[in-house]
Order: sequence, then C-alpha cells, then structure tokens
Amino acid sequence: MNGTERAHVKPGLEVDIVLKQDQRTGKLTRGIVKDLLTKSATHPHGIKVRLADGQVGRVKHIHGS
Repeated sequence: MNGTERAHVKPGLEVDIVLKQDQRTGKLTRGIVKDLLTKSATHPHGIKVRLADGQVGRVKHIHGS
C-alpha cells in the first residue's frame, strides 16, 4: 500500500520513507512511524512522518497491509 492517504498511516506501522536528502535518488529508509506530520487527508508525494529514530520523510510504502 502506498502512503498518500493519512487514514492508512498510523503510529507503530513499519513503513518505507524517502528522506529529503534522498529525494533525487529515491533511496528508501525503513522504520516505525512515531508521529504524523502532514495534517491534510492526502498528499500526492506521501504523508510526512517522523520515525521512531527521529528521521523525517514521506511515506512511499506501508508494510504488513
């Protein structure tokens, strides 16, 4: 599942995100969602989240769903 809809992204889920510095290459970083930073219901580039380790990026893929 992709991460463009806020309703699909919840704290505790394992996700792949693209960090700001990796947007050109599209390199994915895997982690556990701690906080949702995007307030709108959807975002075309993915919902922005903070991972448990503090990294911030946009969700590209949600695991386990």
